[in-house]
Amino acid sequence: MVNLMTTNKRATLEWTGVKVKRSAKNDFVNHMKDELKNSSSIVVAHYSGLSVNETDSLRKEMRDSGAKFKVTKNRLTKLALSETQYKEIADLFAGPTAIAYSSDPIAPAKVAVNFAKKSDKFKIIGGAYDGQKIDLEKINFLASLPSLDEIRGKIIGLIMAPAQKIASVVAEPGGQLARLMSTRQKQLEESN
Repeated sequence: MVNLMTTNKRATLEWTGVKVKRSAKNDFVNHMKDELKNSSSIVVAHYSGLSVNETDSLRKEMRDSGAKFKVTKNRLTKLALSETQYKEIADLFAGPTAIAYSSDPIAPAKVAVNFAKKSDKFKIIGGAYDGQKIDLEKINFLASLPSLDEIRGKIIGLIMAPAQKIASVVAEPGGQLARLMSTRQKQLEESN
């Protein structure tokens, strides 16, 4: 039996070996197409041999970083890709494939590469960035870049640094004057 479950604008198909109604497939393809159109990067991987716990762990890591991870039917995913800027990667969907995607261009690559280092059953086979097909080398490069949160933290640090310097420069003359007076007082006490 197949159920199309829609919660919080998310559609997923549950496959149990029975033919799926065409309307459920169309809904799934349309939902997937909309999500992919709003994504700036996609990572495609083979997941054969991953346990349910490992897959759930990967999904949680993706979700925590702002990315999505789905194990989908290749034919339906290819249909969804055909009407997006990512149609070039349709040839990657052969065998047991899964897809990670996000509007954050770095998150799917970073999580997928880190997970692939921990599990030899998870193999990244390619992906896309901003409509261009990319290979494993470019995915590794994306994964090495700082995340949006890290970049935001650095920018805030840069913005805050001048304010701290201004405060120390403003406070410094008073500190210098206090040290000068203290030194002069010691000199006067020593001379008496």
